[in-house]
Amino acid sequence: QVQLVESGGGLVQAGGSLRLSCAASGIIFRLYAMNWYRQAPGKQRELVATARQNGATNYADSVLGRFTISRDNAKNTVYLQMNNLKPEDTAVYYCNAVWSAFGADYWGQGTQVTVSS
Repeated sequence: QVQLVESGGGLVQAGGSLRLSCAASGIIFRLYAMNWYRQAPGKQRELVATARQNGATNYADSVLGRFTISRDNAKNTVYLQMNNLKPEDTAVYYCNAVWSAFGADYWGQGTQVTVSS
């Protein structure tokens, strides 16, 4: 079955860095666009960053210049490098794999990121 397993979350002080990983299994990874979403308490889930099948990337304005998404198709893994973290980055971060042409959409269980001021 399909599994997306996130890791790398934790507690960090403002200005610090974290690197999230999402290891995928059960899918042909290179065919999927990979997304990182986040959801803060009381807020809607928001798209943070996308790494498309061709390697192109997109970012939410709130993280542009601070976060970097990358993917390693040989390892079936997508990463989110988060630098200069702010308290408003505190959220549960979710990995998402999408293959639009096939109607496939999978989610990980989420990993908590907490940034203290």
